[in-house]
Parts: sequence; structure tokens; C-alpha cells
Amino acid sequence: MYTVGPEDVAEGDRIFASHAEWMKGHTREGDEALLEYSISKGPELSNPMDPSSNPTGKTIFVIDEYYASPAGIARHWQDAADNWSDMTAAVAWSAKGTVATLHNGTAVQAL
Repeated sequence: MYTVGPEDVAEGDRIFASHAEWMKGHTREGDEALLEYSISKGPELSNPMDPSSNPTGKTIFVIDEYYASPAGIARHWQDAADNWSDMTAAVAWSAKGTVATLHNGTAVQAL
């Protein structure tokens, strides 16, 4: 999850469009398979538990990637470092906001 100010939203849009295109090359079979992928975006709210609260002016990007096993996550990060042309730009952009990640998490509920 990336939270950025209004001046950084356009670059986030560009980076995530690039990332989505690059992700199309990920394997969909085996231990390293990418099972699900999505990016969502919306306003940060002054009270995150009240959907009717006022926006802060910041934007939140949420990226969800689900892999068949932790091997897929490891391969993803190595491939990004080696093959995604916007990796350096993504790291620089993420330093401008607040980032929260969950690597190797376990789904505890799903529908």
C-alpha cells in the first residue's frame, strides 16, 4: 500500500501501468505461479473507518499479488530487479510517500 500526495499521483499511475504490463509475463503455472493480481486506487480518508469522512488530499494505491508459494514472491522480486525497467523509478517514487507491505503473508479468510 502506497500513500502519496497529489503531486506524486501521476507518477504512481505511470509506474503501476508499467508494472501491470510487465506482470503479464509472469508464470501462471507451478510453484512460482502468479494466481491473482490487482491494483486499486482511491482517496485517503481522514477517518479510515468512516467511508463518509473527508479526504485528506492524499491518494492510496493498493497492489495485491498472490502467488502459489513463497517461491513466486522470491522470483518476482529477483525478476523485478533484473528485468523491470521501472524498478529504480518505483523505488524512488515510493520514498516520497508512506509504504506498507506484507511479504509472505498467509490468507486467513477468503471468499
